[in-house]
Amino acid sequence: MNIKVVRGNPTPEELAAALAVVRARAAAAATTPSGAEPPRDAWSDPSRIAAHRVPRPGPTSWTRTYWPS
Repeated sequence: MNIKVVRGNPTPEELAAALAVVRARAAAAATTPSGAEPPRDAWSDPSRIAAHRVPRPGPTSWTRTYWPS
């Protein structure tokens, strides 16, 4: 793995911290099986919305709408 500093002059501590993050991410990516999706949180799960039936208006629902005159 080659890492090149393009801008700036990082200290050895900053460079070590950046490399630790890159290595940790690479190790985490290597432990997940290929093709597996990351877990979704409840708010972004589309099945949360589709789990309930959406009410549909009836044939006379237009008569119950309110239009101020």
